Amino acid sequence: MTNARNITRKPIVIADHPVLDMLNTVAIVNKQQDDFWQTDEDVIYWLETVANIKLTSHKTFKQGELLKTARLLREVIRKLVVKKKGDSLDSIKSLEPFLDASLSWVRLQKNAEGQWQQHRCYKQDKVEQVFAPITEAAAALLAEVDFNLVRVCEHEECILWFLDRTKTHKRRWCSMALCGNRHKVAKYRKQKVQ
Repeated sequence: MTNARNITRKPIVIADHPVLDMLNTVAIVNKQQDDFWQTDEDVIYWLETVANIKLTSHKTFKQGELLKTARLLREVIRKLVVKKKGDSLDSIKSLEPFLDASLSWVRLQKNAEGQWQQHRCYKQDKVEQVFAPITEAAAALLAEVDFNLVRVCEHEECILWFLDRTKTHKRRWCSMALCGNRHKVAKYRKQKVQ
Protein backbone atom coordinates (compact mmCIF):
# COMPACT_ATOMS: atom_id res chain seq x y z
CA MET A 1 0.00 0.00 0.00
CA THR A 2 1.22 3.49 -0.83
CA ASN A 3 2.16 5.77 2.02
CA ALA A 4 -0.51 8.50 2.19
CA ARG A 5 1.97 11.26 3.06
CA ASN A 6 3.55 10.90 -0.41
CA ILE A 7 0.22 11.73 -2.05
CA THR A 8 -0.14 15.21 -3.53
CA ARG A 9 -3.90 15.32 -2.79
CA LYS A 10 -6.65 12.88 -2.02
CA PRO A 11 -8.84 12.07 -5.04
CA ILE A 12 -12.36 13.42 -5.50
CA VAL A 13 -14.81 10.53 -5.38
CA ILE A 14 -18.28 11.84 -6.19
CA ALA A 15 -19.10 10.46 -9.64
CA ASP A 16 -20.78 7.19 -8.66
CA HIS A 17 -18.70 5.45 -11.36
CA PRO A 18 -14.94 4.71 -11.24
CA VAL A 19 -14.32 5.79 -14.84
CA LEU A 20 -15.93 9.18 -14.23
CA ASP A 21 -13.99 9.45 -10.97
CA MET A 22 -10.87 8.91 -13.09
CA LEU A 23 -11.87 11.85 -15.29
CA ASN A 24 -12.38 13.87 -12.11
CA THR A 25 -8.70 13.62 -11.25
CA VAL A 26 -8.54 16.83 -13.27
CA ALA A 27 -10.62 19.57 -11.62
CA ILE A 28 -10.90 23.31 -11.30
CA VAL A 29 -9.16 24.46 -8.11
CA ASN A 30 -8.93 28.18 -7.37
CA LYS A 31 -10.29 28.93 -10.85
CA GLN A 32 -7.50 26.97 -12.58
CA GLN A 33 -7.42 23.47 -14.01
CA ASP A 34 -5.48 21.20 -11.69
CA ASP A 35 -4.27 17.63 -12.23
CA PHE A 36 -4.39 15.56 -9.03
CA TRP A 37 -1.98 13.05 -10.59
CA GLN A 38 1.51 14.47 -10.28
CA THR A 39 3.49 11.32 -9.46
CA ASP A 40 3.33 7.55 -9.86
CA GLU A 41 2.42 7.43 -6.16
CA ASP A 42 -0.66 9.60 -6.80
CA VAL A 43 -1.80 7.15 -9.48
CA ILE A 44 -1.08 4.11 -7.29
CA TYR A 45 -3.05 5.66 -4.44
CA TRP A 46 -6.00 6.34 -6.77
CA LEU A 47 -5.88 2.82 -8.24
CA GLU A 48 -5.85 1.22 -4.78
CA THR A 49 -8.35 3.47 -2.98
CA VAL A 50 -10.81 4.48 -5.72
CA ALA A 51 -10.57 1.78 -8.38
CA ASN A 52 -9.88 -0.99 -5.84
CA ILE A 53 -7.02 -2.34 -7.97
CA LYS A 54 -4.25 -4.04 -6.03
CA LEU A 55 -0.95 -3.52 -7.79
CA THR A 56 1.42 -6.46 -7.87
CA SER A 57 4.20 -5.50 -10.25
CA HIS A 58 4.39 -1.70 -10.33
CA LYS A 59 7.91 -1.68 -8.91
CA THR A 60 9.19 -3.17 -12.18
CA PHE A 61 7.99 -0.17 -14.20
CA LYS A 62 10.22 2.79 -14.99
CA GLN A 63 9.74 5.91 -12.86
CA GLY A 64 6.95 8.01 -14.37
CA GLU A 65 5.59 5.21 -16.56
CA LEU A 66 2.42 4.71 -14.49
CA LEU A 67 1.74 8.45 -14.45
CA LYS A 68 2.26 8.82 -18.19
CA THR A 69 0.04 5.84 -19.01
CA ALA A 70 -2.67 6.89 -16.54
CA ARG A 71 -2.83 10.39 -18.00
CA LEU A 72 -2.92 9.02 -21.55
CA LEU A 73 -5.74 6.61 -20.73
CA ARG A 74 -7.65 9.32 -18.86
CA GLU A 75 -7.54 11.64 -21.88
CA VAL A 76 -8.49 8.84 -24.28
CA ILE A 77 -11.50 8.05 -22.10
CA ARG A 78 -12.37 11.75 -21.64
CA LYS A 79 -12.51 12.29 -25.41
CA LEU A 80 -14.66 9.19 -25.88
CA VAL A 81 -17.05 10.19 -23.09
CA VAL A 82 -17.39 13.72 -24.51
CA LYS A 83 -18.09 12.30 -27.97
CA LYS A 84 -20.62 9.80 -26.58
CA LYS A 85 -22.29 12.59 -24.59
CA GLY A 86 -22.45 14.67 -27.78
CA ASP A 87 -23.87 11.69 -29.68
CA SER A 88 -20.89 11.67 -32.05
CA LEU A 89 -18.97 8.58 -30.94
CA ASP A 90 -18.23 6.58 -34.08
CA SER A 91 -15.03 4.77 -33.08
CA ILE A 92 -13.22 3.56 -29.97
CA LYS A 93 -9.96 2.96 -31.84
CA SER A 94 -8.00 5.01 -29.28
CA LEU A 95 -9.18 2.69 -26.45
CA GLU A 96 -8.44 -0.54 -28.32
CA PRO A 97 -4.71 -0.80 -27.43
CA PHE A 98 -5.67 -0.72 -23.75
CA LEU A 99 -8.43 -3.28 -24.27
CA ASP A 100 -6.07 -5.50 -26.27
CA ALA A 101 -3.53 -5.44 -23.43
CA SER A 102 -6.08 -6.70 -20.90
CA LEU A 103 -5.46 -10.28 -19.86
CA SER A 104 -7.66 -11.73 -17.14
CA TRP A 105 -8.97 -14.98 -15.71
CA VAL A 106 -11.52 -16.01 -13.12
CA ARG A 107 -10.76 -17.67 -9.80
CA LEU A 108 -13.21 -19.06 -7.32
CA GLN A 109 -12.71 -18.06 -3.70
CA LYS A 110 -14.73 -18.59 -0.57
CA ASN A 111 -16.11 -15.47 1.06
CA ALA A 112 -16.38 -14.86 4.82
CA GLU A 113 -19.61 -16.89 4.94
CA GLY A 114 -17.93 -19.84 3.24
CA GLN A 115 -19.75 -19.40 -0.09
CA TRP A 116 -17.91 -19.61 -3.38
CA GLN A 117 -17.58 -16.40 -5.37
CA GLN A 118 -15.96 -15.51 -8.65
CA HIS A 119 -12.99 -13.20 -8.52
CA ARG A 120 -11.43 -11.73 -11.68
CA CYS A 121 -7.62 -11.58 -11.72
CA TYR A 122 -5.58 -9.45 -14.13
CA LYS A 123 -2.04 -9.75 -15.45
CA GLN A 124 0.10 -6.73 -14.63
CA ASP A 125 3.27 -7.43 -16.59
CA LYS A 126 2.80 -4.34 -18.81
CA VAL A 127 1.84 -0.94 -17.50
CA GLU A 128 -1.30 -0.89 -19.71
CA GLN A 129 -2.46 -4.10 -18.01
CA VAL A 130 -2.53 -2.35 -14.64
CA PHE A 131 -5.41 -0.27 -15.97
CA ALA A 132 -7.35 -3.21 -17.47
CA PRO A 133 -10.24 -3.09 -14.97
CA ILE A 134 -10.71 0.64 -15.63
CA THR A 135 -10.39 0.13 -19.38
CA GLU A 136 -13.05 -2.59 -19.26
CA ALA A 137 -15.26 -0.37 -17.09
CA ALA A 138 -14.84 2.43 -19.65
CA ALA A 139 -15.93 0.08 -22.44
CA ALA A 140 -18.97 -0.95 -20.38
CA LEU A 141 -19.77 2.70 -19.62
CA LEU A 142 -19.69 3.57 -23.32
CA ALA A 143 -21.71 0.52 -24.37
CA GLU A 144 -24.21 -0.02 -21.58
CA VAL A 145 -24.89 3.17 -19.61
CA ASP A 146 -27.69 5.59 -20.50
CA PHE A 147 -25.71 8.74 -21.33
CA ASN A 148 -28.66 10.94 -20.45
CA LEU A 149 -27.57 10.13 -16.89
CA VAL A 150 -23.88 10.94 -17.46
CA ARG A 151 -23.44 14.62 -16.71
CA VAL A 152 -21.01 17.41 -15.99
CA CYS A 153 -21.71 19.52 -12.92
CA GLU A 154 -23.86 22.55 -13.78
CA HIS A 155 -21.75 24.98 -11.76
CA GLU A 156 -19.98 27.31 -14.16
CA GLU A 157 -16.61 26.84 -12.46
CA CYS A 158 -16.75 23.03 -12.30
CA ILE A 159 -15.77 20.36 -14.82
CA LEU A 160 -16.50 17.25 -12.72
CA TRP A 161 -18.47 14.36 -14.19
CA PHE A 162 -21.01 12.13 -12.46
CA LEU A 163 -23.51 9.39 -13.15
CA ASP A 164 -26.95 10.40 -11.92
CA ARG A 165 -28.28 7.38 -10.05
CA THR A 166 -30.89 9.35 -8.10
CA LYS A 167 -34.51 8.16 -8.25
CA THR A 168 -35.71 11.29 -10.05
CA HIS A 169 -32.62 11.64 -12.28
CA LYS A 170 -32.46 15.36 -11.58
CA ARG A 171 -29.00 15.60 -10.03
CA ARG A 172 -27.35 18.84 -11.17
CA TRP A 173 -24.22 19.16 -9.07
CA CYS A 174 -21.08 17.11 -8.60
CA SER A 175 -21.83 17.51 -4.90
CA MET A 176 -24.51 19.43 -3.04
CA ALA A 177 -21.93 20.24 -0.37
CA LEU A 178 -19.59 21.81 -2.93
CA CYS A 179 -21.18 23.22 -6.06
CA GLY A 180 -24.81 23.00 -4.99
CA ASN A 181 -24.03 25.09 -1.93
CA ARG A 182 -21.94 27.56 -3.94
CA HIS A 183 -24.88 28.00 -6.31
CA LYS A 184 -27.31 28.59 -3.43
CA VAL A 185 -25.01 31.17 -1.83
CA ALA A 186 -24.50 33.00 -5.15
CA LYS A 187 -28.25 32.98 -5.81
CA TYR A 188 -28.94 34.33 -2.31
CA ARG A 189 -26.37 37.11 -2.73
CA LYS A 190 -27.80 38.05 -6.10
CA GLN A 191 -31.33 38.24 -4.66
CA LYS A 192 -30.09 40.33 -1.74
CA VAL A 193 -28.46 42.88 -4.06
CA GLN A 194 -31.64 43.33 -6.12
